[in-house]
Amino acid sequence: MRFKIDENLPVEVASILRSAGHEAMTVFEQNMVGEEDNRLLSVCSAESRALITLDLDFSDIRAYPPDRHFGLIVIRSRQQDKATVIDYVTRLIPLLDEEPLQGRLWIVEENRIRVREGI
Repeated sequence: MRFKIDENLPVEVASILRSAGHEAMTVFEQNMVGEEDNRLLSVCSAESRALITLDLDFSDIRAYPPDRHFGLIVIRSRQQDKATVIDYVTRLIPLLDEEPLQGRLWIVEENRIRVREGI
């Protein structure tokens, strides 16, 4: 799979995904820091990439209908320190090969993953 790693995530997330055989680019690598959410998703769509973020705005399916994107993963954790976020992403790796992401929103919480599709 192809991923875009949002600026609010540790850059190590890209390395973890690459080590698992996925293609990952960070917004830092593409000089997209501070871009508007719509612009970021537009670039993700043009590049056929799913977005991984901590930004809860992307969990609003009315504003960002999942079926219009290559996939959205919103990590929703109480703690957002580097170690916690890396742990969440590491636990996601096996699911990426088992569950479809394209056209879906995954909301990743401590003990579950909620999957949303279009409205």
